[in-house]
Amino acid sequence: MAQLAVNVDHVATLREARGINYPEPVAAAVAAETAGADGIVVHLREDRRHIKERDVRLLRKIVQSKLILEMAATSEMLGIALDIKPDCVTLVPETKKELTTEGGLDLISHENYVREAVTTLKNAGIAVCIFIDPDLDQIKVAHKIDADMIEIHTGAFCDATTGAQKQKEFFRIVDAAKIGTKLKLEVNAGHGICYNTIKAFKGLHEISEFSIGHSIVARAILTGMEQAVRDMKQLISGL
Repeated sequence: MAQLAVNVDHVATLREARGINYPEPVAAAVAAETAGADGIVVHLREDRRHIKERDVRLLRKIVQSKLILEMAATSEMLGIALDIKPDCVTLVPETKKELTTEGGLDLISHENYVREAVTTLKNAGIAVCIFIDPDLDQIKVAHKIDADMIEIHTGAFCDATTGAQKQKEFFRIVDAAKIGTKLKLEVNAGHGICYNTIKAFKGLHEISEFSIGHSIVARAILTGMEQAVRDMKQLISGL
């Protein structure tokens, strides 16, 4: 059964909307783990728009499953990661104007500096995942620079508005998952996955872990975090 890593960024987004000290993303993480989450994900952005260093440091002390830190491959973020020592770092692209991560990291254009980041993190005993589009050439570079795993960007599939477009994008994900597995990379998937789109992944056993945040946090507003996580875990168990 694939694992579920729960991203609690948007609990912090709600907190920052009022500039106060609640809701608490650390408490959300505890509730998610209580409900069976296999990991907790946070994206420490350069502009600190939601998650803060304080959150990551507290999570490092509290998370019992595994802590996954999403970050850009910058010298500042590498220094923070080496200090905090998450269980895994997922390297992602980042631009100031984006509402959320808009696509995968372009390894073909940025191979050298990403390779350096991968080497630095792995030498410190931190597993490295790279968030990339379902593109075979990008996956080959991820393997070449010795990443431990890839996270396939599923946004184009989840956001597709026609059946034909959805089918085309899902086939790209399937191909990417299979080639990643053949290259001995652990294959994860994330971005835009919700309680409906997760069902499309039935039978795609190459996916080791789903990273899901916004849809879980959105449901948690109505049902509570523990129930929202249990609902998603149940759907994943049926894949």
